[in-house]
Amino acid sequence: MISRTIVPVIWQDDIAGPSGSQFGIGDTTQSFFFSPKEPTAGGIIWGAGPAFLLPTATDDLLGNGKFGIGPTAVVLKQEGPWTVGALGNHIWSVAGEGDRPDVSSTFLQPFVSYTTSDAWTFTVNTESTYDWKGEQWSVPINLQVSKLVRFGKQPVSFTAGARYWAAALENGTEGWGFRLAMTFPFPK
Repeated sequence: MISRTIVPVIWQDDIAGPSGSQFGIGDTTQSFFFSPKEPTAGGIIWGAGPAFLLPTATDDLLGNGKFGIGPTAVVLKQEGPWTVGALGNHIWSVAGEGDRPDVSSTFLQPFVSYTTSDAWTFTVNTESTYDWKGEQWSVPINLQVSKLVRFGKQPVSFTAGARYWAAALENGTEGWGFRLAMTFPFPK
């Protein structure tokens, strides 16, 4: 089993018209992938399982106010320094604040990355989301670089990159942005 937890820390300004600035934690996405221990004979690594949307936002404009659940899957192939694959999920809201819109959202993340022998990784991906209720795409294209380091025995990946919004939700983010991330892998 592979656990993937996304806890976004968000800073945004006038994201929904003249709404001012918000800074805080957004909704958490928790995914569990059940996967074979070894790749297939063709070298394919895959996993599938449930994804949960947890309403953890510290500001109403940073989250949906809904609890959601749905399926998730990932498939990838590693060949030498290259990794190519895709991750996806679909989440439907099943509970939450009654005055907030229901969630029916598909997430698609195709990716290609190249890792050097000294643990630098260069990645291009998109984290596209389709809102089935609003019938709108959000398509950010990400170019990023990551470096894996160790603090004692704990590996930590630091990521920085640029993001361009090829398509955005109405009143959503558009144009260029940047991204910083810190990932804590806990390998067995």
